[in-house]
Amino acid sequence: MKIPQEIIDGIIAHAKEGFPYEVCGLLSGNNGMVSKIFRMINVDESSVSYMMDPSEQFKALKDMRIEGLELMAIYHSHPTSPAYPSQTDIRLAFYPEASYIIISLQKVSAPDIKGYRIVDGNITKEVLEVIP
Repeated sequence: MKIPQEIIDGIIAHAKEGFPYEVCGLLSGNNGMVSKIFRMINVDESSVSYMMDPSEQFKALKDMRIEGLELMAIYHSHPTSPAYPSQTDIRLAFYPEASYIIISLQKVSAPDIKGYRIVDGNITKEVLEVIP
């Protein structure tokens, strides 16, 4: 998956703004290239879990359809843990067609972003190619 640097920067900014809570959002695009970020509200307001606001999520998915974009990834932050899916992340991975991108702020000065596919509880690392 290819992600422009400006979208990576947007994810990092979102994670830092939401600290110490987890933040979440959706990434959309076409043909393996992310082109749009949708920031979501974490209704859990938690540092260990996230739940997207259902009305925001519905609106974002509708906007993607209208704009001819596909859901490419679901992102969220881990304020104090590594950029690796937690057991909760695995249990709630309901979109096998999407990548799951996790940003760790364990080291706020050096955020770590990693991508995964989670299908039927199986985790596969996905390469994220950042485009300048």
